[in-house]
Amino acid sequence: MDLTGAALTREVAKRIVGAYLAHNGGVNIAIAPTERTVSDGVDIRYMIAGRPTAARVQADCYFGTDAEKAADRSLPMYRLESSTYALEEIADVATKMPGWMFSSTADVLLYYRMAVARPEAEVSALLGSPDAVFFSELGIERDELRIIPLAALRTWFAREADRFTPRPVFAQGRMSWCRIVPIVELGSGVPDVRVVDSVYGSLGSR
Repeated sequence: MDLTGAALTREVAKRIVGAYLAHNGGVNIAIAPTERTVSDGVDIRYMIAGRPTAARVQADCYFGTDAEKAADRSLPMYRLESSTYALEEIADVATKMPGWMFSSTADVLLYYRMAVARPEAEVSALLGSPDAVFFSELGIERDELRIIPLAALRTWFAREADRFTPRPVFAQGRMSWCRIVPIVELGSGVPDVRVVDSVYGSLGSR
C-alpha cells in the first residue's frame, strides 16, 4: 500500500522511534500495523526497565531550517520549524469523536519532530525496504524526540486547552481539530518532559 500525507509521516516516525527504543533498552517492542482493528490510540508497546509501556507516536514535520526546501511543494515532509505542538482535541469534527489526547490509552506520548528533504514517493518506497537501506538512505536532516507522560499532559490540557489556537486539519478523508500549543508553555505546565536530540543520527545504518 502506497502511503501519503499524514499516514506516511506517522509510519516513518513509528519505525524510527521503534528502532530508537530498541537501541536504548526497550525490549519486546510491538509496533501497531498501519491498518489496525483495535482503536486504542497505542502505536508501540514495549518493556523498559522491566515495566510494560504503551506509547502514542505523533509525527511533526515542522522542524526544517532551509526556507528554500520548505517552499518546495515536492517536499511536503519538510517544513520550517515551529516551536509548537499540535495536539488533537477532536478526531472527527462530523461525529465529535474525541482526539487522541483524550481517547488514547497510552502511557506516554512520543512526539517526534523531523525534517525530511525527500519526495513522498521516495519515502514511501524506502518504508518498504530493509532497515539497512531505510536508515542509511532516508536522510533526515534533523530530528528530535519529546517523551511526555500522557496522563499529566491530559490533565493539564483539559484545564488549559482553550487558551491555545485551534486549527482544523484535513487528513485521510476527515476533518480533525488540533490545538497549537507552544513548546515552552507545555514544558512549564507538564513535569518530566524528556528531550532526545538527533534520534535518527544515533541509529546509523542498521
